[in-house]
Amino acid sequence: MRAVRKLKPGPDHIALCDIPEPGIEHATDVKIAVKRGGLCGTDLHIRHGGYGFNPPVTLCHEISGDVVEIGPHVAHIKVGDRVTVMPTANGACGNCSYCQCGEYFFCPRRNSVGSKRDGGFAEYCVVPENLVFALPASVSYDAVALVEPLACCVKAISLNTHIAPNDTVFITGPGPIGLMCATLAHLSGGRVILCGTERDTERLSKAQTLGIPHTLDISQTDPVQYTRDLTDGHGADTVIDCAGSAGAIAQCLEAVRPLGTFTQVALLDHPVACDWGKIIYKQLHVQGFIAQNWESWRKALDLVTSNTIDLTQFVSHRLPLEEWKRAFDGAERQEGLKYLLVP
Repeated sequence: MRAVRKLKPGPDHIALCDIPEPGIEHATDVKIAVKRGGLCGTDLHIRHGGYGFNPPVTLCHEISGDVVEIGPHVAHIKVGDRVTVMPTANGACGNCSYCQCGEYFFCPRRNSVGSKRDGGFAEYCVVPENLVFALPASVSYDAVALVEPLACCVKAISLNTHIAPNDTVFITGPGPIGLMCATLAHLSGGRVILCGTERDTERLSKAQTLGIPHTLDISQTDPVQYTRDLTDGHGADTVIDCAGSAGAIAQCLEAVRPLGTFTQVALLDHPVACDWGKIIYKQLHVQGFIAQNWESWRKALDLVTSNTIDLTQFVSHRLPLEEWKRAFDGAERQEGLKYLLVP
């Protein structure tokens, strides 16, 4: 079968390969015919040799598809189910202090699907039953594939960042994650300011269609002054960085009010200098989040199945596996929104 794989360590070394079709090896395995695989920033980090991965490995942890075979001890999933995969908990021990509080990302034994175990940029994927979740057939394959990134945003914003009605929420980075965070903040009653650059015109326009009230091109408008003008000089109650650059973090520290909250969502794989004096003298609450936990996963499933959030709005490209490089390059250039590969 065809699969997009990271073949060895270091930058690049990604190729579309012909590999044997996987089969059921364990009694609780589930075999999925992949319909959509979402391209994530993590896949881009792996492309450049960052993040943790065990090559050779098939990439992609944002997966939707149909179950085509199950092991003899599978009890809760059946052939024909439309499913998504919770990739991060694969291999988690279930016994350590992190697993017991639902934060499986920090389990030292876990090996995520799509980086340390073969993932969804392939025609078929086999994973353990405990990672597989069925959704109604009324939920599109596009939406099913995006449950995983939504769960990451739910963990950071809905569960751990207190947003009261009419709080001013300043967000940098209008990519798919930034738009999901902005949507969740808006649903919480926040007055959202979403910032991008001159390259983000299309993304900021999408934010407006999603109901985000304030969208700024920072090359045209000073975002810090705009925020102060909107808040009678006080600044934002909460700032959320979804851009992952030193400039964006500096803007967040300028825009937030004293006693406000700084939430870091964008992943950083290199040191970034920031003005810690602002954190001290504003007495900020600073927090960072990564991946999902079981609570955010369940809430993301509920948001999708109830159609509270239509995840198809965040999809801009659907490409065959053969065009994987076009997808990676487009995402690197921040063209469009979410890229899905269609096996």
